[in-house]
Amino acid sequence: MLFLWLYMFYSCAGSCAGLATRGSPAPPRFAPPLPHLLQPAAGEPGEESSLEEQRAAPDAASPISTFFNGSGTKRLPQAIIIGVKKGGTRALLEFLRVHPDVRAVGAEPHFFDRNYERGLAWYRDLMPRTLEGQITMEKTPSYFVTKEAPARISSMSKGTKLIVVVRDPVTRAISDYTQTLSKKPDIPTFESLTFKNRTTGLIDTSWSAIQIGIYAKHLENWLLYFPIGQILFVSGERLISDPAGELGRVQDFLGLKRIITDKHFYFNKTKGFPCLKKAEGSSKPHCLGKTKGRTHPDIDQEVVQRLRDFYRPFNMKFYQMTGQDFGWD
Repeated sequence: MLFLWLYMFYSCAGSCAGLATRGSPAPPRFAPPLPHLLQPAAGEPGEESSLEEQRAAPDAASPISTFFNGSGTKRLPQAIIIGVKKGGTRALLEFLRVHPDVRAVGAEPHFFDRNYERGLAWYRDLMPRTLEGQITMEKTPSYFVTKEAPARISSMSKGTKLIVVVRDPVTRAISDYTQTLSKKPDIPTFESLTFKNRTTGLIDTSWSAIQIGIYAKHLENWLLYFPIGQILFVSGERLISDPAGELGRVQDFLGLKRIITDKHFYFNKTKGFPCLKKAEGSSKPHCLGKTKGRTHPDIDQEVVQRLRDFYRPFNMKFYQMTGQDFGWD
């Protein structure tokens, strides 16, 4: 069957293109889960890749994948992973890309926070082509904390499904700091950045690593534009301990058949998180890159406890708002 497809593709390279523009029937909806869907996004694995790289090579090229990628239509996303930074958004996106009915941008477009003035036509052009029944997605974790993002996304489509990956805000803050430290080794200590005044114990909520974790505050802004039922909250912890379970919830939320299951994952003890098993035609499994799973620095436990005390009331409110207890206390 594979050879038949290849024969048809090369035989039709010139003549079929002309027929397609004169109203030929739409291509078949079926698109098999190809190996390239398991490859990392353009750029260094686990980090943002540039939009230029993404537009030039959204997926690994092969004769068959090129055939399918050239079919379909570029659409504005029906679902967006809007946050949070260092919560597990890259892992969720890579896991979802296994599904044959999900087509996602690998790079973070940052349209609704940094590039909004470029317009929806520019944004749509970044999207991969999809066939009927497939879902277009993107993920930009900074949307969740961007004040203008909810109104802007609602203006694009009030029916957009939103996904938020949340994680223990204390662990998330330390992970955020660890990422910055890897790029800027001379930054102040985590402890000194945490407090406005360590003697009084006043937490510096202007520091983004702290502010992002006040989930209830940010969620209030989103609920002005979207009903709570249109937002799915994914546990970053359960995404590690039970990836298939969390992916099951996500697939249900998106209205997809539950194709991604336990058989797609194995736990990598070295990295400390689940990875995808090898894809068809590949001899290696697919794990997130070296920038994921960094070793956190040792943080003064008194500071950790003060942060837990600070976040507790916000966590309790977030649990009430979402109807979920994430078990962070």
